[in-house]
Amino acid sequence: MPEMTRADHGANQLAALLGLARWQLRLGLEHGLLPKPDLEGDRWSAALAEGARGRGEEVVARFGDEPPVGSARAAARLASRVGLDVERGDVEVLVAQGDLDVISTFRGFPVYLLRDLDRLDSDSVRRVVAARKGPLTDTVDAGGAATILGWHRKTFDRIAGERGLATDRLGRYALSDVRALSADEQLSRQVGEEQRNLALARTHRAAVRAEDVIRAWILRCSAFLDGDADQPPDTAPLGRALRSLTTIRADMARQVDPVS
Repeated sequence: MPEMTRADHGANQLAALLGLARWQLRLGLEHGLLPKPDLEGDRWSAALAEGARGRGEEVVARFGDEPPVGSARAAARLASRVGLDVERGDVEVLVAQGDLDVISTFRGFPVYLLRDLDRLDSDSVRRVVAARKGPLTDTVDAGGAATILGWHRKTFDRIAGERGLATDRLGRYALSDVRALSADEQLSRQVGEEQRNLALARTHRAAVRAEDVIRAWILRCSAFLDGDADQPPDTAPLGRALRSLTTIRADMARQVDPVS
């Protein structure tokens, strides 16, 4: 059977044609690497879409394979890398200084590429944090310590208690003590395993909720087929649940085998 040629393309079809994720397509359009739609309804003609085929690789080369993150996640990534309690405001200062680019916005908030965050000069980040903290530079509160370590706050509170970590008059921990926890490989493996198990349990609960929605829809559909219900069930909740379950199961597979 001959392959059918589309008359035009929506955003999803164009992204698939170019081998891009939707966020890559959006950035490619925003930054002028891809052509804007030339038809009504934000659609691309077949000719324009075909002409853009080779540009997908340019988009990946420019923006990478990992979607951009907001200020909170950007601060957490920098905190883990430089061993300081980086905050969202510090990220904004780095932008104002010209050290970091805002690559786009999401719901009105700036987002950043992970590759740009990883390329930032560590000393520049340290100077920004030191300027904000002043004489408190060598100490962190519990939330800042958890951010540096990449742990949940409750996990840090528990381990700080188990290890007998001292606090100053302000209830702050010595930065050196927090970094010592980070350098403890056995502890890091233990906490990492705990957090993976917790994440897997949360994902499993989300999967069960989506499965329950699908099973309930099937029951309502069966009732309609058997004549026990006058109207068929709405398909919108089914579609949302199926999409959610597909995403959740992919996440579960990655959590069970994070190397793949």
